[in-house]
Amino acid sequence: MKQSNQKPVLLIAVAFLCAVAFSCAKEKTAVLKYDYNTRTETPPAYPDAFFSVISDTHLYDSSLGSGGAAFEKTMNSDRKLLLDSQDLLDYAINGIIASQVNFVLVSGDLTKDGELVNHIISAQKLKKLTGAGIPVFVVPGNHDINNPDAVRYNGDAAEPVASISADDFARIYGNFGYNAAILRDNDSLSYVAEPVEGLWLLALDACRYRENVPGKHEIVSGKISQKTADWTADVLREASDKNKAVIAVMHHGAVEHWDGQRKLHPDYLIQDYASFGNFLASWNVRVIFTGHYHAQDVTRGEYNGKPIYDIETGSLVTATCPVRYVDIKNNEVNIRTETIVDRLYPGTAFAPNAIAFVKKTVMLEAESVLRNFKVSEKDIAIITDAVGDAFNAHYNGDENPSLRKSVEKSKLGLWGRFVLGQQQYVLDGLWADLKPADNHIKLQF
Repeated sequence: MKQSNQKPVLLIAVAFLCAVAFSCAKEKTAVLKYDYNTRTETPPAYPDAFFSVISDTHLYDSSLGSGGAAFEKTMNSDRKLLLDSQDLLDYAINGIIASQVNFVLVSGDLTKDGELVNHIISAQKLKKLTGAGIPVFVVPGNHDINNPDAVRYNGDAAEPVASISADDFARIYGNFGYNAAILRDNDSLSYVAEPVEGLWLLALDACRYRENVPGKHEIVSGKISQKTADWTADVLREASDKNKAVIAVMHHGAVEHWDGQRKLHPDYLIQDYASFGNFLASWNVRVIFTGHYHAQDVTRGEYNGKPIYDIETGSLVTATCPVRYVDIKNNEVNIRTETIVDRLYPGTAFAPNAIAFVKKTVMLEAESVLRNFKVSEKDIAIITDAVGDAFNAHYNGDENPSLRKSVEKSKLGLWGRFVLGQQQYVLDGLWADLKPADNHIKLQF
């Protein structure tokens, strides 16, 4: 009898480990040949500049649906405050205009899922910045182009609506980077602009919208082609020859943001990110602004003594709804963060409800995974509570391990303890804040 009880548990354990191994397996892709810089020149100093960064605005127009079973399913499967997206963007834009920045970066995912109507409204709202004399520079995110998930919600159904092509994106956002580009890549939506004299902005498109297939979900991961890698090397060589300092912006991460991200969520880092980061750093790209993961995080890579800081900005529609302000003076980069979730609707419970909503959606996703592996409902409640807290801490940035609640493993069953043990690295990694700080930081070069 004892032996027969152990056998199913053993089989489930083997299946679980196989599934984890399969889900974490890296997608095989051709290794790019990067033209690394072998020069020994001193990196050019950054000119003074003051700019803002927002990311993952995921603008949504409620004309596409704001209720019904299909819409509620979408809301519960993600952490986006879709119905507040336009108010959040308006508030951010007004604050940015008041700050009198020189320019603004938007690091991708401008719309919920690339819907044409959402792109049109997004561009209309960004026009308020350019109308105030503040240039805007955008790059696409994985949600923005040729997206098969572009839908309208009608009761229990989700009906396809028009998405946009890459050419459409460059046209709709022509006044937000593309028309002002001094260099354009023929193989992607990457470009170069000079927002401040002496400062080149390398705007990189690593999204895989060409590979999206109707009826399937959009491809989340990012990679660049050999042609784009070669174009980037030519750009960085020209920047070096002309003594231009370079900052970069891209949707996908270039440096791992927590120890284990590459295992659990490799699609949020550009493929072959270590080589790519080494390539950029070799050409003295010391700062890259990214998004995609919806987290407020700054992390540092170093290659052959050359650093690169990946400054990831959290989503404007995921609590705490951050906006970054970057002030470069005397070759020193000062970054501060303002959060909107606690300012948007004063005198209401919007902020605590929005933070609770993020935790709820993370827990629902974790519940689904754990149920597939036959974890008991009692154990699911304990484990998902810990998972929700860990992701909330990482999304907010500057994680404080002293606030971490310990998981009472004695209350878990044998199988629950086993599953938690396999995923312990996630909780530990999310709560450990890799240096440097995330929200307010000074970088000296």
